[in-house]
Amino acid sequence: MKANAALPPRDADGFLLDRADWNEQVATALAREEGLTLTPAHREILHMLQAYYREHEHAPAMRALVSLTRRTLGPDKGRSVYLLGLFPGSPARVAAKIAGLPRPEHCL
Repeated sequence: MKANAALPPRDADGFLLDRADWNEQVATALAREEGLTLTPAHREILHMLQAYYREHEHAPAMRALVSLTRRTLGPDKGRSVYLLGLFPGSPARVAAKIAGLPRPEHCL
C-alpha cells in the first residue's frame, strides 16, 4: 500500500470495519497514523493478538494483554513498560487497531 493510498473503511475511532481487509501494508499505514514504524517486535505482538482474537473473539484489554504477552513471549516482554515502549499511550487499544481488531472493551 502506497503512503497516499486510501485505507479500508474504518469506524469513527479508526478501527477497521472488516478484519478481512487487514494485511501487512494496512498495518504499516495504521501504524504510521499512530506515529509508529513497525519493527519485528511490533509485528510479534500484532500476530499474537490476531491469534488470541481467532480463539477468543475479542481483543484483550491492557491487563489481559500483559498476561498474554508474558505467557506467550516470556517475562521480559510480558510487562507493561515493554508494551508501552512499543505502543505508547494505550498499548492494548493501539496494538488492536494496528492488528485490524475491534477496540478492546474497557480500553481508553
